Amino acid sequence: MTVTLASLSQQTGLAVLDHLEQSVSIPVVDGLQAQGDLIVIPLPVVAPSVRPWPGAGWTDVPAEGVELLRGAAGGNPHTLVADPGTCRWTTDVSDADGLAIGIFETSAVAYLLHPEHGATGCTPGAYVIRRQREREGHRARLVAD
Repeated sequence: MTVTLASLSQQTGLAVLDHLEQSVSIPVVDGLQAQGDLIVIPLPVVAPSVRPWPGAGWTDVPAEGVELLRGAAGGNPHTLVADPGTCRWTTDVSDADGLAIGIFETSAVAYLLHPEHGATGCTPGAYVIRRQREREGHRARLVAD
């Protein structure tokens, strides 16, 4: 089934900005992808420096999604969306770099939705959601979206 930005927006109740083409099919990627101040990394790429804590608490991702991060100054949310029973999420994460927001595992395509950036899909697997950082000279700072 083809998932469009309009159908995902309707499923979650999260409106996207008018400049985005709502009838476009959402691309599904099995690798690294970025969305504003977040980056999605397949877990095997960063393991063992990132992993769930022993005994981590996992939460099923509901159809309306889970807000992962809200943009700087209370801006737009990044929302993880999946069909019920196909994806789980935890924030109980150990990350040597201190950038991980959480880890999700999905047995079907899961989506990352943002009102300004649109959406991207992740193939089945395990992924780390991290904050992005950028370098300014010798200093690094978190990307503010």
